[in-house]
Amino acid sequence: MVLVIWKGLFANIMAEPAIFIGLIVLIGYALLRKPWYDCFSGFIKATVGFFIMQAGAGGLVNSFRPIMVGLKDRFELQAAVIDPYFGFNAVNAAFAQMGWTTSLIMVALLVAFVWNIILVALHRITKIRTLFITGHIMVQQATTGLWLIFIGVPFMQNNIYGVVACGLLVGTYWAVFSNLTVESTQELTGNAGFAVGHQQMLGVWITDKVAGKIGNKEKSVEHLELPGFLQIFNDNVVATSTLMLFFFGAILVVLGPEYLAKNKFFNPASGELFIKYIFKTTIQFAVYLYILSAGVRMFVAEMTESFKGISDKILKGSLPAIDCAAVYGFDAAGGNSILFGFLFGAIGQFVAVIALIAFHSPVLIIPGFVPVFFDNATLGVFANKKGGFRGLAIICFCSGLIQVFGGAFAAGAFGLAAYGGWHGNFDWDTLWPGIGWLIQNFGSLAIALAIIVMLIIPQLQYRRNKKGYFAAANPDMEPELSTNPA
Repeated sequence: MVLVIWKGLFANIMAEPAIFIGLIVLIGYALLRKPWYDCFSGFIKATVGFFIMQAGAGGLVNSFRPIMVGLKDRFELQAAVIDPYFGFNAVNAAFAQMGWTTSLIMVALLVAFVWNIILVALHRITKIRTLFITGHIMVQQATTGLWLIFIGVPFMQNNIYGVVACGLLVGTYWAVFSNLTVESTQELTGNAGFAVGHQQMLGVWITDKVAGKIGNKEKSVEHLELPGFLQIFNDNVVATSTLMLFFFGAILVVLGPEYLAKNKFFNPASGELFIKYIFKTTIQFAVYLYILSAGVRMFVAEMTESFKGISDKILKGSLPAIDCAAVYGFDAAGGNSILFGFLFGAIGQFVAVIALIAFHSPVLIIPGFVPVFFDNATLGVFANKKGGFRGLAIICFCSGLIQVFGGAFAAGAFGLAAYGGWHGNFDWDTLWPGIGWLIQNFGSLAIALAIIVMLIIPQLQYRRNKKGYFAAANPDMEPELSTNPA
């Protein structure tokens, strides 16, 4: 009965992050004793804003599907695609091949979410300040986490022991690594009241620590002095549209109109010219990026104000950890950090793929759009804040290399190359391959050790800044918690 109720709630609420965010805003305003019409208004604006952001993000993915599919099919490349959706499908195919039930994934997800709530509720002891609420990401990560445990620990295969172990492991990761992004996200957004809850949280933390050491924030993207006609690139819409026209337009030309027509991406029978198709397709990048940013501004404004009710009354001192795209509305360069982050990440990925081919890697990687854009655009925004253009370029290029090399290792080591996919996001090409390798070699002991080590991280964070630690999440909490440091 509990599982049935949970599946219903998740499928209709949590797996629909726009509705989930809207309900959180509604509850937050209710706890703040706002009039019912303000509560309703906040719910509508937060939900619509998130749907707008999703429309922008979804449009980015769909617009460039011909390019990503074409690179794989046109040249008959048999390889694993590093993309969370391809990875999710690969794990589900592997579950079916092994005869394991995928319904256990939902149980693992329930355990993980409850465990995250417990860690936040016990914040005086755990020092955890963030609740991970990015629903679709939660499903993807619980699925792959369960696969790593099932293949690594035989006595935990397809039973409740493996499910609980997965829930504790993944839930700890959500809580600890979203917590790592609190200070950097609050600094970037001017205390907007949220943290990053996605698939590159370790990457955000590393970027925040490294960017200032390898770059100069005084020479940031928004301060680039471009000569002559290049000054048109100071306008992010012009810069995005132009660079995508050349960058992806060249790939479409290589794919050719015959391939694109054969696969129903391009319809010459309608009289449409191929050059028009290229222009229309590539220009969509700027369109959807603009839509995404507008949605972010709408729902973040409501969530920031309303979550104070939850933070004050239920989960004291907590912040919601949400989709990484939420930070795009706070790019000081007006979107150009997003663009350059994506471009340098893509260059890094292409260099790494060439290296795999040159050295005859047993696993060939096809870049997926979600990691190459959403990871590197996110890291680009944070890198520009601390390390300017140079910091952005170096970090995002290295991120692209890491995504491909780490994805190639993980897809091969965990048996998912045969099913055509792996996550591809930064954390799942760095942290999780390490955890997976430990589980394969040390079994259940590695799971326990990983959980313990992760739970030590917020303790170390707190020791470095006892006075301002909880104030970073909620300034109103500082007097209470700094005098009662648990």
